[in-house]
Amino acid sequence: MASRHTEAFIEQALVKVFSRGDRTITSVADELKLSHHTLRYWMKKKSVSMPVAAKTTEKRPQDWTAEEQLAALQETHGMSAEDVQAWCRARGIFAHHLTTWREAFCASPKEPTPSAREVRALKDELAKLKREMGRKDKALAEAAALLVLQKKFRALWEDEDK
Repeated sequence: MASRHTEAFIEQALVKVFSRGDRTITSVADELKLSHHTLRYWMKKKSVSMPVAAKTTEKRPQDWTAEEQLAALQETHGMSAEDVQAWCRARGIFAHHLTTWREAFCASPKEPTPSAREVRALKDELAKLKREMGRKDKALAEAAALLVLQKKFRALWEDEDK
């Protein structure tokens, strides 16, 4: 059975239903004078037949690797503002992401952050050194107390000898 609706009409109906906001599919179908079952069928058919390439090109900006960011910066270098906006829309990012990436690449190189294992080793060494310092402080205080007592003892014996 041949479809009585043109592809253009189906595309426009799908755009309308996908951008319906808080309206129901049934209300959009009534507005278009369609059965809501037909509209749902078109929606399901469209979601199944969506090209895979379009889904893979759009990803979150934080999922881009440094190499992909650099390639994006090189691709958009020298483009007009409108062309950059169109390029960004096609890839699901905003122009400010490109600006942020450019600033990150141009910034002075940061000192590499230590790994979790290195941080743990440094914390353990710090705790060990603190314990050792506490032990040595106690030993020094004890030695100082013994010297004071020794001086007092000598002073007492000198007084008795006189």
